[in-house]
Amino acid sequence: MNEQPQIGHQFALCLDNTGYEASLEIGKLYRIVPDTEGDAHGYLRVVDESGEDYAYARERFFLPALPSAVEEALLAATASLAA
Repeated sequence: MNEQPQIGHQFALCLDNTGYEASLEIGKLYRIVPDTEGDAHGYLRVVDESGEDYAYARERFFLPALPSAVEEALLAATASLAA
């Protein structure tokens, strides 16, 4: 669960939403927003249920290795939601 974000990881799977039940859903994939400073302090910045990006403790997430076609489809879907 403490896996560092790496190139190619653009989504994180929520495993723990304790205290953030309105902002995060367990089992849902969230788009990662690059945040070098947050990474250095153990945080992962994701676009949560509010539609905004916030930093959460990295251990709340798992960073799955998704096939590039899946990531492309998810990125396209999240881009259309933001528009």
